[in-house]
Amino acid sequence: MAESPDQPGFLAHHDGDLVAVAVRDLTPGTVHGGYLRGPLSVTVELRDEVPLGHKLALVDIAEGQDVVEYGQRVGVALKDIPRGGYVHVHNVRSARWQNSVA
Repeated sequence: MAESPDQPGFLAHHDGDLVAVAVRDLTPGTVHGGYLRGPLSVTVELRDEVPLGHKLALVDIAEGQDVVEYGQRVGVALKDIPRGGYVHVHNVRSARWQNSVA
């Protein structure tokens, strides 16, 4: 179901972040959100369900690419993640623990 711009579905912290956090349970389709520091709003075509508090990709993220949130490197993509994809432990390894055994 499409959402209206006055009902944000996600929040990104800084302009340049590659991921945003769902502010409620999200279902595939057009989702609107915003930034704390950056553009006022952004629209993403969500590909997957994203639970409250989990992350979604704001841009295509390539395998091996740093994942940026809060304006900082927080993880490394384990595989390609498309814009609007669900970002979680199945496709991102924590930057802090990237050298640990999977």
